[in-house]
Amino acid sequence: MHELDDHDSIILCRSCDLAVRKRALPSSARALCPRCDTALYDAPYCSINGMLAMCVAALIIFIPANLLPVLEIHFLGSIRTTTVFEAAIAVWAQGYWVVGLAVMVAAVIAPAVLILSILTQVLIVKLKLQQSFWQRTYTSLLKNQGLIAQMTMLEIYVISFLVSAFQLSDFSDVYFGMGTFSFTMLFVIILFLQREYNLEHMWSFVDEH
Repeated sequence: MHELDDHDSIILCRSCDLAVRKRALPSSARALCPRCDTALYDAPYCSINGMLAMCVAALIIFIPANLLPVLEIHFLGSIRTTTVFEAAIAVWAQGYWVVGLAVMVAAVIAPAVLILSILTQVLIVKLKLQQSFWQRTYTSLLKNQGLIAQMTMLEIYVISFLVSAFQLSDFSDVYFGMGTFSFTMLFVIILFLQREYNLEHMWSFVDEH
């Protein structure tokens, strides 16, 4: 029996405990256990270049999503507009600082950190940065990726926009602007980014270095 090289690793089937040598897979392929056909691992459909493109798109749309008004309300001749950031500040100013902080973290800070985290990981892999500083940074980002992803809850605020518009439409005119479109697109891009991001696959690049 030949010795394993640096790029091989052994995993156990979760169903029958068969030891299987893990090998690199083409995009979107899945490895099955040769004994019981249980799925062992798969390769993400989206490549490193694909995730890089989504990160850049998310960063571009992030600015108008947070700076442009998400709702425009016309009531008795007056016009009120608000952004996600202004809404968090307004809630904080009214004394509900816990809610304001939660909105700020989940809708503004966490999505930005998530995008920058994945972007940094992708660039380290793509540029093959093997210096100890970059490797420590890469490992640290991987360890905290799950926590950052859990703190990002853009879907809650997209739903809240729709609910608010429906409730306010009875006594005022509510308009969606470019801010609403940008925030929704940001949610969609991050949704696909998280769907295609594979933590186990990203950890495999540590072994390759």
